[in-house]
Amino acid sequence: MDQIQHKYVDINGLKLHVAEIGTGDKVVLFLHGFPEIWYSWRYQMIAAAKAGYRTIAIDFRGYGESEIPAEPEKATFKDFVDDVVGILDFLQIPKVFIVGKDFGAQVVYTLAILHPERVLGVVTLGIPFIPAALVGQLYSALPQGFYIMRWMFPGRAEADFGRFDVKTVIKKIYILFSGSTVPIAEENQEIMDLIDSAAPLPSWFKEEDLSAYATLYEKSGFSTPLTVPYRSRPADLGEVAEHVSAPTLLIMGGSDYFYKFPGMEEYLTSGAVKHFVPNCDVTVVEEGSHFVQEQFPDLVNEHIISFLGKH
Repeated sequence: MDQIQHKYVDINGLKLHVAEIGTGDKVVLFLHGFPEIWYSWRYQMIAAAKAGYRTIAIDFRGYGESEIPAEPEKATFKDFVDDVVGILDFLQIPKVFIVGKDFGAQVVYTLAILHPERVLGVVTLGIPFIPAALVGQLYSALPQGFYIMRWMFPGRAEADFGRFDVKTVIKKIYILFSGSTVPIAEENQEIMDLIDSAAPLPSWFKEEDLSAYATLYEKSGFSTPLTVPYRSRPADLGEVAEHVSAPTLLIMGGSDYFYKFPGMEEYLTSGAVKHFVPNCDVTVVEEGSHFVQEQFPDLVNEHIISFLGKH
């Protein structure tokens, strides 16, 4: 970890945090999800650097060590895409392999659609490309206690989270999202009530990892993270077709709760995803959770580096 270097770059009026290790003409950019930060890619960054790649991970605006926008409640997915393009321009990187996890996958796919000339290949973890029409279908099949529906309305998640210190909130979310069932609360419950504060961390997530996350969320708060992804619509593609032409690898945990969404497994195994991402290969890590890259880092590293080498 000590060999990873950190700097801040001025992009679109904000100081954004960039972590970097390795050298070489081929670059891999990692984009985190929620409740993650750049640190969630620590194992992948070091492995890719050892394999000969210049490896970069960022904190999105309002996350981790990146500056919080003046009006975090107005942050959008398009802002995140524009920030990534701005970082690539600032670092003078014309083309990149781009890896995204959770909602970071949505940023990756949007970038690959709007700026295909910048993308050598795509790897996503936990979330496949989901066309706009399917998003509504997925959510409509789930009850009102579904965590995304609870968190999309301003104030409710803030009140729920506010009952606990930041470290406990991150702990509860990590345990919750490590499960194999879709997080759904009863009518008289809040999402944080689904996990006991005394519950143990997953065996692969250490106390020092929790402290690293908590320290940064104490700095950033949850205003931007609750806005993007939970309260911001996907970036408007205009007249551009929902089509990702770049070679793509999707890594799913077989025990990932997202894999259990109604219709998700069929969408992937039937090949329907290839209507939108024709060059997509799907790899399932059987015991993997939503945090598969932290749970099984060596296996995920092997899949990613093999993909990079092929393209």
